[in-house]
Amino acid sequence: MDQRLSFVTLAVRDLTATRRFYVDGLGWTAALDVPDEVLMIQVGEHVVLSLWSEAGFEGEVGPIRRGAGLAPVTLAHNVATREEVDAVLETARAAGADPVHAAAEREWGGYTGYFGDPDGFRWEIAWNPGPIGQAVLP
Repeated sequence: MDQRLSFVTLAVRDLTATRRFYVDGLGWTAALDVPDEVLMIQVGEHVVLSLWSEAGFEGEVGPIRRGAGLAPVTLAHNVATREEVDAVLETARAAGADPVHAAAEREWGGYTGYFGDPDGFRWEIAWNPGPIGQAVLP
């Protein structure tokens, strides 16, 4: 098996709200949009963010575990400068992200902040000056 990731699939409660946030709010482009079923957005050369309605997700994958707290996963978007971190967080805030946690200097040398999408999935916006952080920039 090749060492790569092709799709990140998330089950969402309200696909219309999700579309409004990612496409209308953040300005991303849908690669595939099937109302009430799935929204797919190409987020890298060979990576797709696949946002499925909960019903469609459960029908294919199985029951979703629900409960209090955050999903134990974050999605990250790395940028080239500290200023870009702040700008992306502001764009997310304008798109309706809630919550938005202001960026801070991190112990490991980077600068990051977080926002939540309509389903509470947390996005980390990061400037990482180390080699691994630089390796993921376009």
